Amino acid sequence: MIGLFDSGAGGLSVWKELLKIMPSEDYFYISDAAYCPYGPKSKEMILKRATAISQFLIERGAEIIVVACNTATAAAISDLRQLFDIPFVGMEPAVKPAAALTKTGVIGVLATQGTFKGQLYLTTSEKYARRKQVKIIERVGEGLVELVESGNTDSPEAEALVKKYIDPMVEEGADCVVLGCTHYPFLEKVIRRVASDSLQIINPAPAVARRARNLLEKARKSRVYTSSSDFQLKKEHRITVATTGSHTDVLRKLTAGVVEEIKYQGLLNESQIDSLGQIFFVSLEI
Repeated sequence: MIGLFDSGAGGLSVWKELLKIMPSEDYFYISDAAYCPYGPKSKEMILKRATAISQFLIERGAEIIVVACNTATAAAISDLRQLFDIPFVGMEPAVKPAAALTKTGVIGVLATQGTFKGQLYLTTSEKYARRKQVKIIERVGEGLVELVESGNTDSPEAEALVKKYIDPMVEEGADCVVLGCTHYPFLEKVIRRVASDSLQIINPAPAVARRARNLLEKARKSRVYTSSSDFQLKKEHRITVATTGSHTDVLRKLTAGVVEEIKYQGLLNESQIDSLGQIFFVSLEI
């Protein structure tokens, strides 16, 4: 089973990319909605939540955990890798591809305060952008996570708030924008409308999914099997979407949207599509 977690529903944008390339795997996704958003919270609090959730997923059979949250990656992934003996994949700041693609020499990064303070972002932006004279326009997307969590991803309110962050990037010459929070891909339609296609949107989720697949394959090859039962095919493909919060309506809506998009793109066979109809929604106390 592949475990994933985020402060809320945003990590479903990463799950979508995982489904595209690993549609037959079991998944257990946790939205830590009771503590959402992570962005303004302390590193200590985020590490505490990430540790408890990781322990929960491992106890339920996770072979690998995708930290589908930029803020949690910045605050906790180094500690998680030391605490637990399974692979962890985090959200990489996509500054490197943006810096390589820009023609104007200016890129925008839309992220949370916690992500901007993370050592991984600071190191990556210095190495691949600033040292190469690529200007970075940083904007903390205050309120955007809450918009997604409320289901208002294509509303006048969403457009006004996105415009507040995107317009200064365009005005300063940016031709690429990095989505530095897994919630933000759910606002991509609005971002494109506000930017009038003048910005190339860089979403790191596909690269993260490929990295997860490679690490999972490597882990399985190195595993020592003690029983032939380890090779038996599972009779039921299970996907669990869980939340620590009290409301699941938006989580269900965004999950359904991911499933419909996957079906529309024609990437899955009939049995794989059927398995997506077997999603279990649960509430947890972790």
